[in-house]
Amino acid sequence: MQVKEQLLSLKPYQPGKPIEEVKKEFNLSKVVKLASNENPYGCSPKAKQAIVDELEQLAIYPDGYSAKLRTQVAEHVKVKEEEIIFGNGSDEVVQIICRALLNPQTNTVMATPTFPQYKHNAVIEGAEIREVSLVNGDHNLEEMLKQIDENTTVVWVCTPNNPTGTYVTRDALLNFLSQVPKHVLVVVDEAYYEYVLAEDYPQTVSLLNDYENLMILRTFSKAYGLASLRIGYGIANAELIRKIEPAREPFNTSRIAQVAAVAALDDPDFVEECRIKNKKGLQQFYQFCEELKLDYYPSEGNFILIDFNRDSDEVFQALLEKGYIVRSGNALGFPTHLRITVGTENQNNEIIEILKEFVK
Repeated sequence: MQVKEQLLSLKPYQPGKPIEEVKKEFNLSKVVKLASNENPYGCSPKAKQAIVDELEQLAIYPDGYSAKLRTQVAEHVKVKEEEIIFGNGSDEVVQIICRALLNPQTNTVMATPTFPQYKHNAVIEGAEIREVSLVNGDHNLEEMLKQIDENTTVVWVCTPNNPTGTYVTRDALLNFLSQVPKHVLVVVDEAYYEYVLAEDYPQTVSLLNDYENLMILRTFSKAYGLASLRIGYGIANAELIRKIEPAREPFNTSRIAQVAAVAALDDPDFVEECRIKNKKGLQQFYQFCEELKLDYYPSEGNFILIDFNRDSDEVFQALLEKGYIVRSGNALGFPTHLRITVGTENQNNEIIEILKEFVK
């Protein structure tokens, strides 16, 4: 059978090793996963209860329109209900955008390194990919503008950026948006929005009225702690949402995911507590890096990218054998770095002590 030629050069997403596999391989009783930027504090108790209450409905299809969740999200972000599209994680919204807007006659512009699913899905659609290297971990928006032409249909801006944790300031984003041609969709991926504390981080939803070619992505996988349920959403003007909706699969978000997300939105105190704890956790890593004179990127996410000045697979393996799963920079475009998810205070202290021994 013939499959798309571009698929032959792609590798499927490689998740980190499961906890149970690491336990078995290294004969460990305790393994801590700090590799996928999951919330170490889990999810809201309200979300857990909502899941339990919904278990009797498993034989019934979910609401394909996500009506109740749609109303809740619209109220939460202050937009109209028809300005939202839901996905099986914001990953699926990325896929929907690519499916709707990219083809072999188009090109798409993105930073590098950044979230890999932009490129992955663009390759599948056969589009030309124009990558612009980060500068000191930041998007080079000026150079990205230069890559846009009449065949560009989508530009991706990941802020905070994965894997660096850096962000695009309000002024920089406004300047960028004002120069992007109207035929180009600017996708601002804010998966880590709830963790951001920077005062000059842009409040992008208020920009939707001025820029019809703007789309914002958010997710319940990170600060809300619902990664396993796979639910995220995009926000854009109603006409664009209406046009790309046919690319969305029917019943693409589950009943359990929908009710859990509704309940999670009803518990802002949980998210605020996670945000505060995450800031303290980042400070633990900053102090460690400064003490050992290691370069790092200040992060607005729930992870940190640290340069250990050696092959990152070597440091990754040393941590793995001690029961700590992190992300090697070799897979992220930073071959001497590790990306470490901020864990609980105790988890952070434990991995920092192991790293100190390794570095010294």
